[in-house]
Amino acid sequence: MLALADGMTYEQIKTQLRTTAPTIARWKRFEKDRLNGLEARHIGSKPRAAAANVQARVARKTTQPPTDGSTHWSCRKMAVATGLSKSMIERMWAQARLKPHRLDSYLAGNDPQFEQKAKDVIGLYLNLPQHTAVFCVDEKTAIQALDRLDSVLPLSPGRTKWAKEIHIVLDNLSAHKIKDVQRFLMDNPQVRFHFTPTYSSWLNQVELWLAKIQQDVLSRGVFTSVADLGNKLRKYIRACSKSSRPFRWTYSDPNRRIRANRIGGTAY
Repeated sequence: MLALADGMTYEQIKTQLRTTAPTIARWKRFEKDRLNGLEARHIGSKPRAAAANVQARVARKTTQPPTDGSTHWSCRKMAVATGLSKSMIERMWAQARLKPHRLDSYLAGNDPQFEQKAKDVIGLYLNLPQHTAVFCVDEKTAIQALDRLDSVLPLSPGRTKWAKEIHIVLDNLSAHKIKDVQRFLMDNPQVRFHFTPTYSSWLNQVELWLAKIQQDVLSRGVFTSVADLGNKLRKYIRACSKSSRPFRWTYSDPNRRIRANRIGGTAY
């Protein structure tokens, strides 16, 4: 009110006090109508509710598997499949207490070198030099339905001669200190390992992809054979490839964003 009395404009007040035009308008009404001026002038519209037959159709579809090979729906997938808005799906699921997309837990990292390791990995994603290859590697033991039919093949140097440097992002530093790994790194100086912080393997891009497969296909999937597992995984991967987007991180506080380091690597 003092700012208005001093002749400041709405834009000046919004910038200086970090507020909005509707709030300023309420202050101005208070000058005229006192406490009554602070009351909202418009009741607002009620949330739109879908017809009963639409709600029933969505509820029934939620109990059926999606056509892309995943085992359950997300609100966005359901919105696309039904032609409704994401917000409408969320309201109907909340009313029916349906939570097909809910996650159970989250594990926070406690690595004292978290920022140093995170910068090293992020530097690979953001500042990759020319003629350099980056591989994100991780195992997925829970993905097998039966015993493996073939042994795991080693990295083939002949297929990566075009790359001057090969950077491999992986986790579990202690598991990669064995003599065979050290010997491999000594024999291949162009290969460098980058380890994610403890309990923070989500920095590895392939972890996000494996987590998505775990959530959408494996956790509730039933597989009768290796062939059945492979067919369902390929069906899901093909569907995802048609609408895939890069994984992006967001920050609630941009000031805490980790800046990327120059490319380094774990030396032995």
